[in-house]
Amino acid sequence: MIRVGLIGSGFMGKCHALAWTSVRTVFGDTPKVTLSHLGEASTELAVRRADELGFAKGSGDWRAIVQDPHVDVVSITSPNQFHAEMAIAALQAGKHVWCEKPMAPTFSEAERMAQAAHDSGKVAVLGYNYIQSPAVRHIGRLLKDNAIGAVNHMRIEMDEDFMADAEAPFSWRNEKRAGYGALDDFAVHPLSLIAVLFGRVRRVMCHMAKPYATRAEASGERREVETHDAASALIELENGVSGTLMVNRAAWGRKGRIALQIFGSKGAILFDQERLNEVQLYVTSDPAGEQGFRTILAGPPHPPYSQFVPAPGHGLGFNDLKVVECRELIHAMNEEKARVIGFDEGLEIERTVHAMAASHAQEKWVMVRR
Repeated sequence: MIRVGLIGSGFMGKCHALAWTSVRTVFGDTPKVTLSHLGEASTELAVRRADELGFAKGSGDWRAIVQDPHVDVVSITSPNQFHAEMAIAALQAGKHVWCEKPMAPTFSEAERMAQAAHDSGKVAVLGYNYIQSPAVRHIGRLLKDNAIGAVNHMRIEMDEDFMADAEAPFSWRNEKRAGYGALDDFAVHPLSLIAVLFGRVRRVMCHMAKPYATRAEASGERREVETHDAASALIELENGVSGTLMVNRAAWGRKGRIALQIFGSKGAILFDQERLNEVQLYVTSDPAGEQGFRTILAGPPHPPYSQFVPAPGHGLGFNDLKVVECRELIHAMNEEKARVIGFDEGLEIERTVHAMAASHAQEKWVMVRR
């Protein structure tokens, strides 16, 4: 049996709760899961959300979850600036940790998180569920099978419009203590795809931007926006592949876009997260008069799609990917092979993010690793 503690019950907290509730039903090969303890900002909210999400009890102090002897693994879905303290405390208390991305606003905090995971001997993974997509997994197989030849260039973008409105109120995401902005709030997701599909980044050149310099607080007074909602970077991977990365959380019309383009010597692969269950493939081995992009629609031949639905064309969604991620976490907890971004791999993503921020400040190429 796996006994779960959850810190935070907002959007991502609910995703984690749904994943823990569904993982055994979907896959059938995992231990039973018990939702033991939920933590929130107040006791009243914690008790209410525990009842709604199916947890045995709720507490207004997150430390109670970390110290609870009836909790084996802690899901951390709090705002970014609290990740380090909570994750380190949970690991030191002997709990496994499933922490939402990014690791932490500062690199030193991320390093301490990775060290705490090593010292504890417990499993610590980050919430990069997009790498679990059947479509992304299939792209990995296409690359491994050399379907488009030697890859020479890739482009990846991530855009949403939840901060596109200039009149949207000032929030914690606009505060410097939350991090750089789009880089660590957004760019980490594309970087997780780069990590599983291509490997490490060698060097970067980056520019960050603020579409709106100020936002109104609840009082009506304007406050300076301390983070950058857009960023663009040139990338060189350790394997020599060149690339670009562009992220924008103030992009009107974009709802959940991660657009990936991969160009090789014998073809190309396109993927857009807004069309989660489709991959576009172009191969030069087709007859000259028939060359063009074909649409590969995710279905039962693309694991683990069939665990959710036996029929092609119906499609999986965001929460389904979280269920897959949960199952991979359980594999890691059982010391089995798992497709996860652990704290060590996550630290490399953080290293790249901070190199991009340094590049923006220094206005030059910056090595991720020397």
